[in-house]
Amino acid sequence: MCGRYAQSRNVHQLQLAFGLPEQALPEEADPRSWPPLEELEPDYNISPGRPVYAVLGPPPRAGDQGPPGPRTLHTLRWGLVPSWAKDRNVGYRMINARSETVADKPAFRTAYRRRRCLLPADAYYEWQLVGKDGTVQASTSPATDPQHKKRKAKADKKPYSIHYRDDRPLAMAGIFERWRDPEVPEDDPAAWVWSCAVITTGAAPGLDHIHERMPVVVPPEDWAAWLDPASGADELAHLLGETPVDRFAVDEVSTDVNTIKNNRPDLLEPLTDTGGGEPGTLF
Repeated sequence: MCGRYAQSRNVHQLQLAFGLPEQALPEEADPRSWPPLEELEPDYNISPGRPVYAVLGPPPRAGDQGPPGPRTLHTLRWGLVPSWAKDRNVGYRMINARSETVADKPAFRTAYRRRRCLLPADAYYEWQLVGKDGTVQASTSPATDPQHKKRKAKADKKPYSIHYRDDRPLAMAGIFERWRDPEVPEDDPAAWVWSCAVITTGAAPGLDHIHERMPVVVPPEDWAAWLDPASGADELAHLLGETPVDRFAVDEVSTDVNTIKNNRPDLLEPLTDTGGGEPGTLF
């Protein structure tokens, strides 16, 4: 799964990294039609419910005239709230969508077909379980492990940061959705909540000793296909299996990241006793 990540780049830096045009949405932009763009502070310990940056493909058009518009940067709330939800808090239970079921699960399938995005990250965090006797085992997912809660409660958690070796931003595969808050007047911009989920898949060799799941990361050469609303089911299924783990590095980091109130750049620094501060490569 993916339950925490870091993202420190500002709007301009992300526009450069993802080849996006400079943009400034007008203050009167209709929040019902497309998500907003806000300048966010660097966040080194992003948790569910927080605002995050997302790269979106061309917005929907009334007709098929003219070429599609450019990709653009927007701000979403992490934790997908389906359009039919009664309460926005359901999003805290929908921070991840499993690649094996995202095309069929009612909460995700429409967004998967029509509203895909890329979620930039400096790195994502994952935790390995350490027993009282010092034995280590991979963390599991509550969706597949009936003993997940018991296993987690009996163990300490060793955190790791997973990122590109050259420190380019990861582009995690995501989906997004729009939800109308019935308790807010329609003319209030806050009436429309744009939210997202990270798509996960089975962990690749080299990462599966930490956690059995990992986020799907889309390599730059596949960004256009992932964001293209015309991409078909077979192509999307192929992209979900293309995470470039051979480009990743893994660092054991401080347990300070275990607490969400800790939010500092040094959370990403490798522990010095795991190789002199040099990141470990997978291949």
